[in-house]
Amino acid sequence: MSDRSRHRARGALVLLALLLASSGAMRLGSGIGAAMARAPEKPADGAPLTCPEPPLALAEALREREAQVRAQEDSMKERKAALDRADQTIRKRLDELAAAEAELSETLARADGAAEGDLSRLTSVYETMKPKEAAALFEAMAPEFAAGFIGRMRPEPAAAILSGMSAEAAYSVSVLLAGRNALAPTE
Repeated sequence: MSDRSRHRARGALVLLALLLASSGAMRLGSGIGAAMARAPEKPADGAPLTCPEPPLALAEALREREAQVRAQEDSMKERKAALDRADQTIRKRLDELAAAEAELSETLARADGAAEGDLSRLTSVYETMKPKEAAALFEAMAPEFAAGFIGRMRPEPAAAILSGMSAEAAYSVSVLLAGRNALAPTE
C-alpha cells in the first residue's frame, strides 16, 4: 500500500468516527429537550416546588384505609390481651389441678396403706383362730371374699381352714384361688 492510499483510508476512518459521534450527540440531545419540556417551572419567588394536593376522593380513601388499619390493630391488641389473660387463667388452673392431684394421690396412698394394714391384721386374726371356728366363718362368707383372705394366708393355716369347710364351699374357694391369676399376661 502506498502512502497516499493509507492517507485516504485514515481520512475515511476519521470522517466515519465524526459522523458516528455527531449522530450519538443528536440522539442524546433530543431526549434532553423532552425532559426539559416536562419539568415544572420554578416559582418566581424561588420557593421550592411542592406536590399538588391529591384529589379529595383519594385523600378520603387513604384516611378510611388508615382508620381501618388502626381499628384492626386495636382489635388485635385486645385479642392478644384477652389471650394473655386466658393463658394466665389456664396456667393458674393447671397449677391448682396439679396441687389437687398431688393431694389426692397422697390421700389415696394413705387410704391404700390403711386398707392394706387392715387386711393384713384381719388375715392375721383369721390365721390365729381355731381352724373349725375360722372354717365356719369362711363358709358364711361369699366365696370371692373368702378366697381373698385364704389367698393371703400362710399355707398351713389356709389348709386347716379349707379342710374344716364343707366340700362345696372349699371347692368354690379353691376354684377362685386357682383362677384369679389365669387372665394375667404371661409375657
